[in-house]
Amino acid sequence: MSGLKEDAAEVGQGSGREFLVVDGLHAGYGDVRVLHGVGLSVGRGEICAILGPNGAGKTTLLRALCGMVRGRGTVQLDGTSLSGRSPDSVARLGVAHVPEGRGTFMPLSVEENLRLGAFARRDRAAVQDDLDRVYGYFPVLKDRLKQAAGSLSGGEQQMLAIGRALMLRPRLLLLDEPSLGLAPLVTRELFSIVQSINQEERTTVVVVEQNAHLALGIAGQAHVLETGRIVLSGSAADIRADEQVAQSYLGYRI
Repeated sequence: MSGLKEDAAEVGQGSGREFLVVDGLHAGYGDVRVLHGVGLSVGRGEICAILGPNGAGKTTLLRALCGMVRGRGTVQLDGTSLSGRSPDSVARLGVAHVPEGRGTFMPLSVEENLRLGAFARRDRAAVQDDLDRVYGYFPVLKDRLKQAAGSLSGGEQQMLAIGRALMLRPRLLLLDEPSLGLAPLVTRELFSIVQSINQEERTTVVVVEQNAHLALGIAGQAHVLETGRIVLSGSAADIRADEQVAQSYLGYRI
């Protein structure tokens, strides 16, 4: 397993260009502990995949990063601590979270959903420009502008959820299971758009995804979670190419 790290203590000791740094993160719900000392780092402008089986703590990790779940340990974004902040405070620092299940406001129109994504911004004059930018990535949303979000297809709702997140002008985009319930063709299109957003806007992306092959195809690095602990870290290419890793941690054969 050349290039891969199986010692969680080594994670986060990078080259000094880390944008997101998580160290010793413990989090859970009430008395139930889900994350046990998670540590990782993500470079500015990178795509990082978080992989692992159901129940490993992937969703809890994203919720902890955006302030939805309180924990102990440290989370820093570009040198600024996110620890202990409320979700709206984290959002104002440029962190956009697209939750599992999309979280769209079904009775509201596509345009209203998108404008809600800019709630934390003060540069209201630039919001229309960013609407046009979102329509550039997702032209179908412009065609559905006045349509209720609840009437969109699953793929269109996922595009709307990502588009709403982009209205924040995020520095860090957190995506939780973006392929859930989508047809393979729609999923590939969506991941291609996420890759374009990353490349064109230099937005740092952390994506939790059950479709390991797809996530590793666009990511630069990856971390594998198991029972609330990082058990493996390395480049996405190395993890994708290693048959032992695929069978042991990701549940498929190469």
